[in-house]
Amino acid sequence: MTRITDTRSVDWEAELAIVIGRKGKAIRRDQVNDYIFGYTVAQDISARDWQKKRNNGQFLLGKSMDTFCPLGPAVVTKNKVHPNDLSIKSWVNGIPKQDGNTSELIFKIDFLVSYLSQIVTLYPGDIILTGTPAGVGMHRSPPEYLKKGDVLETEIEGIGKLRNVIA
Repeated sequence: MTRITDTRSVDWEAELAIVIGRKGKAIRRDQVNDYIFGYTVAQDISARDWQKKRNNGQFLLGKSMDTFCPLGPAVVTKNKVHPNDLSIKSWVNGIPKQDGNTSELIFKIDFLVSYLSQIVTLYPGDIILTGTPAGVGMHRSPPEYLKKGDVLETEIEGIGKLRNVIA
């Protein structure tokens, strides 16, 4: 259950989550697959007011509130999906909001894992989110945000559908 905490602009972002399976630092792009355990669905919830107005443009607090990154319904091992070509969709109260494909990601999985591992050591269980398709609430006209009682569903082909009620 996702909770809204002192914010009026809670937004949805459907994202593929990479689950790291092996400790790594300075991983080359051609080695990335050796460090990935699998993939899961992420609902990257964002408090846009905290990102844009209340925290001097810094994203940290707007992405870090309690319950703001639900994952699931399962972790699918890397050999069961082709992560660079998966349908990714989201709905709010049954209304389609996002419909994309991981082939459209700006930064590919091998780049993301390699780049981040140049900065920080990756450990088993670490999660890396990959980015979201078009259709988030803040870019709609007028903007749309989640409210108490809304049902957010996010589905990624071959992984599953994650459903949460906003509280």
